[in-house]
Amino acid sequence: MSTKVSTTSPAVNPPVEPTAEPPIDPLKDPALRRSIAAIMVGAMAVVFDTTILSIAIPTLSTDFDVPLNTIQWVVTAYLLAMFAVIPLTGWAQRRLGGKRLWIASVGLFTLGSLLCGFAWDATSLIAFRALQGLGGGVIVPLMATILMQAAGGRAPGRLMAVVGLPMALGPIMGPVLGGIILHYVHWSWLFWINIPLGLLGIAMAVRMLPADPRTERPRLDILGVILSTVGVVALIYGLSNVAGDGGFGHADVLIPGIGGIALVVGDVFYALRKGEDALIDLALLKHRPLAMSTLLMFLAGIAMYAAMFMLPLFYQQLRGSDVLATGLLLIPQGVGALASRSIAGRLTDQIGPRWVVVAGFAIMTAATVPFALADQTTNGFVLGIILFVRGLGVGGVFMPLMATAYVGLAHDEIPHASIVTRVAQQIGGSFSIAVVAVVLQSQVAGVTSAAGAATAFNHTFWWVVAFMVVGLLAAPFLPGKGEMNAVPDDDLVAAAEV
Repeated sequence: MSTKVSTTSPAVNPPVEPTAEPPIDPLKDPALRRSIAAIMVGAMAVVFDTTILSIAIPTLSTDFDVPLNTIQWVVTAYLLAMFAVIPLTGWAQRRLGGKRLWIASVGLFTLGSLLCGFAWDATSLIAFRALQGLGGGVIVPLMATILMQAAGGRAPGRLMAVVGLPMALGPIMGPVLGGIILHYVHWSWLFWINIPLGLLGIAMAVRMLPADPRTERPRLDILGVILSTVGVVALIYGLSNVAGDGGFGHADVLIPGIGGIALVVGDVFYALRKGEDALIDLALLKHRPLAMSTLLMFLAGIAMYAAMFMLPLFYQQLRGSDVLATGLLLIPQGVGALASRSIAGRLTDQIGPRWVVVAGFAIMTAATVPFALADQTTNGFVLGIILFVRGLGVGGVFMPLMATAYVGLAHDEIPHASIVTRVAQQIGGSFSIAVVAVVLQSQVAGVTSAAGAATAFNHTFWWVVAFMVVGLLAAPFLPGKGEMNAVPDDDLVAAAEV
């Protein structure tokens, strides 16, 4: 006997529509958290090295009995070596795998640190610093790439806030550690302090970073290497020579500078034509979040590095502080950046980057104006509060910009975004340092009074303020929350599956 079910009777148990599961917070993923811990420790040595050494140039000049323009190559050689390898990072990751490349880079940086401590003259120190730079140049862009790929593009604001932790701690701890080392022990410990961090970072990476998938044998774009690497290195070298007696008009500035610009522009046209087969896929700049983030990173680099150059000089040369005191006086700015990074990252995920960056630039600008009005008698406690507020703005600018660059990019596109934004930031920083160095030199020339010195610093700080105003005017063109949500999710899903 068969039973016939009436098609008109109401269903006793109507089908239940499947409900979408709430998105998983990537920062709660144990594997990602282990990767973050390993990456942060390895990167800390690079950030500390840069900020520790910033106050050691006069000491090294005295110990090696060489002029400042010679020992300055300790910094310049590091920067040039770093820029020489940054464009190759994406290709090297595809060739070796992210984990293997990370371990090799941290190992090379640690080896360079060991050798720097044993340097017997200025020439050997400069050579070993270049070796450090080859490792450090890969570490910074690769750090963001590995973690963004591991997170599958999810929660970029909060993830970049975590990635930015070493950048926030560096300005706080670096100058203080540098001052303590130079005050109590030999300068070689400026480099040897990196070794425990480097070895620990390598050990953690071996155990905690996920194994690399099967790697490719990508063809190296030789013409792209020549145009991008030689172009960027020549441009940075030219800008680093601006502080000399000839200013922008000297041959060692004009020849490498103009040549570098020509090569970089040539690389842009070449890469746009070659597309995804280029060493750096600049066609991705058609993606609006990456394009605007790159432009703002360039402007933020101009604003940030100009102030980083001026503030230690303000305390040391104008107010007579020694290196240790200067490091301590700059702590409030680092604390402010550390305090705001998590808030900025969370707000970026909630409301989009546009108004977070606008607020950050506005705070940075407002908190720099007092230094354009200060002199030797300005209350130090008040300046400390202003620096803390300025640090809040710094965190509000860089974290959202770093996050915006990766929105909507596929797994294999993320390394290109890391390289482009890193180069843009550093070129902007090198340009601004060159400009303010020339401005300050021209202002202090012939000055013999305290009032005249204060006026010279005030005038130069107004240039720094002007750089920040340009960034503030450009920030409203960043994508808003609605535009960020409109980015298709297909690439993010593919990245997460990889």
